Amino acid sequence: MSVVSLLGVKILNNPAPFDAKYQFEITFECLEPLQKDLEWKLTYVGSATSSEHDQELDSLLVGPIPVGVNKFIFEADSPDLKRIPTSEILGVTVILLSCSYDDREFVRVGYYVNNEYDNEEMNDDPPAKPVIERVRRNVLAEKPRVTRFAIKWDTEDSAPAEFPPEQPEADAVEDDGTTYGAEEAELEAAEVEAEATEAVKQDGEDEEMAGADDTAGPAAVKADDEESEAGSEDLEAESSGSEEEEIEEEEGENEGNEDMEMDEDGETAARTAGKESSMQGQHQGEVMVH
Repeated sequence: MSVVSLLGVKILNNPAPFDAKYQFEITFECLEPLQKDLEWKLTYVGSATSSEHDQELDSLLVGPIPVGVNKFIFEADSPDLKRIPTSEILGVTVILLSCSYDDREFVRVGYYVNNEYDNEEMNDDPPAKPVIERVRRNVLAEKPRVTRFAIKWDTEDSAPAEFPPEQPEADAVEDDGTTYGAEEAELEAAEVEAEATEAVKQDGEDEEMAGADDTAGPAAVKADDEESEAGSEDLEAESSGSEEEEIEEEEGENEGNEDMEMDEDGETAARTAGKESSMQGQHQGEVMVH
């Protein structure tokens, strides 16, 4: 909070000749006793393109300052023509009224100023060299531009904060950006998991169908093979049984033939040999059929 507040500024001589003094009636309020004086200053802006032509017209120290509303008259000399470019004398420029405490500016009031000749003929056809005696200034007092600055006055408590106040409870709160990022990450993870589950489900269905195809094809073939093998075993078993029976019959017949050979004569032996030969041929025929 400012200890001194500017309440109003009144320009006493306006319009006025260019070389006349500036006269301001300034009203301000002081809320606390001040240890030092207030410094008021009036600056004339000599050029719109460069600050090197700016000139301080006058400054005034006001003090001691009593608490309450105060009023005084501030007078300042006209600008020095030698420090103003010739092309910048006529036309619109700016004056700045400022106040500082302990070399710290806390308020500034800016006014536009229009400098022109006092007759239309000279304004329509200005001379090459300005005629200062015929130039008048007009301060646009109705449209001031006021700027205020927070400064330190006599106590440290009055000093403006250089940094924002500490807010421990705000630091404890989770950052919105972090929370938002975490929520996005959770959503992405859920989507990825759902996609993976769907992919696994589809793979399982494909495997089941493939298994069904395998069962319908290879298993059936395998069953046919087993039946064929079983049939072959039965045929082989039957064939083996037939062969054994034939062998036994041949052995019995051979024994009989041997007895016959011992009892009968050579003709009987020849007939027996022919019969045996015939039996062997029949046996070979049966084997070949199998």
